[in-house]
Amino acid sequence: MRTGYSVEKVRAAERELMARLPDGALMARAAAGLAAACAGLLGRVYGARVALIVGSGDNGGDALYAGARLARRGAGVSAVLLAPERTHPGGLAALRAAGGRVLTAGDGTAAVARADLVVDGIVGIGGKGGLRPDAQALMRAATGTVVAVDLPSGIDADTGEVTGEAVRADATVTFGAYKPGLLIDPAHEHAGALRLVDIGLRLPEPDIEALQHADVAALLPRPAAESDKYRRGVVGVVAGSSRYPGAAVLTVAGALRGGAGAIRYVGPGSDAVIARFPEGLVTAGPPRKAGRVQAWVIGPGVGDDEGAHQAMADVLASDVPALIDADALHLLPPAGQLRAREAPTLLTPHAGEAAALLGTTREEVESSRLASVRALADRYGATALLKGSTTLVATPSHPVRANPTGTGWLATAGSGDVLSGLTGSLLAAGLTPHNAASTAAYLHGLAARHLAPRPLTSIEVASALTAAWRDVTG
Repeated sequence: MRTGYSVEKVRAAERELMARLPDGALMARAAAGLAAACAGLLGRVYGARVALIVGSGDNGGDALYAGARLARRGAGVSAVLLAPERTHPGGLAALRAAGGRVLTAGDGTAAVARADLVVDGIVGIGGKGGLRPDAQALMRAATGTVVAVDLPSGIDADTGEVTGEAVRADATVTFGAYKPGLLIDPAHEHAGALRLVDIGLRLPEPDIEALQHADVAALLPRPAAESDKYRRGVVGVVAGSSRYPGAAVLTVAGALRGGAGAIRYVGPGSDAVIARFPEGLVTAGPPRKAGRVQAWVIGPGVGDDEGAHQAMADVLASDVPALIDADALHLLPPAGQLRAREAPTLLTPHAGEAAALLGTTREEVESSRLASVRALADRYGATALLKGSTTLVATPSHPVRANPTGTGWLATAGSGDVLSGLTGSLLAAGLTPHNAASTAAYLHGLAARHLAPRPLTSIEVASALTAAWRDVTG
């Protein structure tokens, strides 16, 4: 599992470590890791041209010391200084001693343009706002591989927000710990391939997590020898309407591939569901008369008529986990009533739906995704899955989870219906809302990657969930 830590936690850990190490040892560790990563990207160091774009902070020092190591191996290294009077003195001396050239921003554009590798050492994890004009000009001149030191300059390390022009790196070499911004869009798009250099930090609980194959494999439900369909869990699905009959089929399709033993479908789409999935258990409703389930999914395509309101009341009155999506998000009771519910609740909005729940704009949600998903979870006392380019899952008193498998090919009608069915099935199989939501998002993205790059239909993605499951379980 990848874990991300706030700037405050990273700096506290660095201070604690530096108090136990000789002066300069921590920067030497970082620079060694950075130089090794750069050498790997270059392939052949001797004769390569490397340009360092160096700011006034410790990131600039890391870049200079790494540049000195590359210069000693025969690379032609030029350091372009954005703040000559505030450049790290030790790093600058090391680079000069190794034979590196030192240039100012005004005369460094040609060196950057010719470089095989450009190292972004402009600002560190405390940087705020976009690149300054001189840094913008230099980065726009780069034609070689761009490597960011710790994080791409111009992104917010804690939130993943990008409020101006930022470096777009091919790779980011980060030290000690991943920072939340490296795992969350829009900043994640700027980071390229991530490489973590262990410098010996002792860190507390993370602020953010990103599951990997082994984590998902450990969470997925597996039937035991004595399992039957009821012991494996039954998920209830309330979806579809005369206007959106396909939502019922898509939600059930996702649910059937989530590990539960059976699906009880409630709604007007029974004929369509049975025609496609004869193993489904169907009823016209209402949910309270459908039979026992271990989790409910409600919302995709249900509309807002009297029947939808009654179904919502039935689901919220139940004593099992409830996933609320799409149309049902507009039927939510006041936050206080939802918080009073004894069974867990999982909300799965996209940015527009989240904005309506938070009383803000879609643009605000998309630009501050981490703050928005935390606000949703705290306001409703629920788990919140915020869909988007980086799907985020938040539960009060838990680290936020960022999904690493998302792809733009999932931006297609019905994709969210499949995700809701899949997540509900994992809930019914016994996973907590936090684990069910993050595991489902991971599998959903992985399924789409099996089919991409090409236009996808949501029913194809549902079918590919089997292959995704097989990928992570071996």
